[in-house]
Amino acid sequence: LTGGSDGIGLGIAQRLAAAGAELVLPVRNRGKGEAAAAHIRAAAPDAVVRLHDLDLSSLESVAALGETLRAEGAPIHLLVNNAGVMTPPERQSTADGFELQTGTNHLGHVALVAHLLPLLRAGRARVTSQVSIAAASGSIHWDDLSWEQSYDGMKAYRQSKIMLGLFGLELDRRSRELGWGISSNLSHPG
Repeated sequence: LTGGSDGIGLGIAQRLAAAGAELVLPVRNRGKGEAAAAHIRAAAPDAVVRLHDLDLSSLESVAALGETLRAEGAPIHLLVNNAGVMTPPERQSTADGFELQTGTNHLGHVALVAHLLPLLRAGRARVTSQVSIAAASGSIHWDDLSWEQSYDGMKAYRQSKIMLGLFGLELDRRSRELGWGISSNLSHPG
């Protein structure tokens, strides 16, 4: 579960832990992650919560988590792509030079799924990607995908959620076509 250290993600984590799920919480901020894990364990005393480091705005960080989890070898039965960045007032870039919202909300999750694909297939996983109703009034900014010529935080956010939604649909289509055993769905948390 990405983004499980606060907000909607923490609520999802608590519900999953209460249902008996073993949680892997990849977090950008270790202190915040430890506080979230303590909160989850207080609500569900038998909860199994493991923290890992992850910064979705860095493809190197995503690859490192993928390598760690593949080395552990445990099948993944559920992946919730929940973490996200919303409307920074000024354009920011990821470590790899992408606009922050596109890089974090979309590309980071795509890379994570790619790195975890063997484990997702082994677990016949359900992948749920958090999109937003804001995407319904957005579009892809094809002439400037990374918002370098002009920046509009809300439009960039909408674009990132459209992209993540399209990825989720394509992941499901390919899994069905190629027999991967993964189901992919979209969720609007509101």
